[in-house]
Amino acid sequence: MMKTQKIKGIGDNPGEWLFNQKINFELGVTSVEKLPENEIPEIAFFGRSNVGKSSLLNAITKKSKLAYTSKNPGRTQELNYFSISNDETILNIVDMPGYGFAKASKDKIRKWNNLSKFYLKNRKNLRRVFLLVDSRRNIKPVDEEIMNVMDEFAVSYQIVLTKIDKTKDVDNQIKIVLNKVKKRRAIYPSVIATSSKVKLGIEDVKSQIASLIE
Repeated sequence: MMKTQKIKGIGDNPGEWLFNQKINFELGVTSVEKLPENEIPEIAFFGRSNVGKSSLLNAITKKSKLAYTSKNPGRTQELNYFSISNDETILNIVDMPGYGFAKASKDKIRKWNNLSKFYLKNRKNLRRVFLLVDSRRNIKPVDEEIMNVMDEFAVSYQIVLTKIDKTKDVDNQIKIVLNKVKKRRAIYPSVIATSSKVKLGIEDVKSQIASLIE
């Protein structure tokens, strides 16, 4: 949890306060041995390739070039760590490699998939995974495979719908998703609908993240 001195001055909008602190890229983790050894709270963004993880990270931090975005699936090939800090680091945000189709060799894909699964199973200071789902595509079998892992190892996760500016009936899409995951053991029972392009739902994501470290 945050130390008392770190939360002074938060006021009525913890999400806005949190993301007004210093935000920097720290490191890219390519192997289990390189995972940071600390107790700093972490949250992670995970989802299929090209679902919009990096775009959402850029939107919530108001830094358009913090995380590299690309139209080529599989651009993120490491666990990319971003820190939020004032005098000390308050939170680490981890941008995980996308799963599913990627423009990379089978060996590379296998390695980063294994790293991601190890991270999910063993990271004790991981507060929540924000599992991004393209609102136009719904939940796919590959998403369910990841949810099975998180359910098995009691990793808290929450669905974030992306690209809702391209979806006609967002409310119905949320209902479909909630109905599909209602029996999941480790899921947080609330869906956040977002669009990084037109900045919808961004404040909701920030508020949820802030609630995990208060």
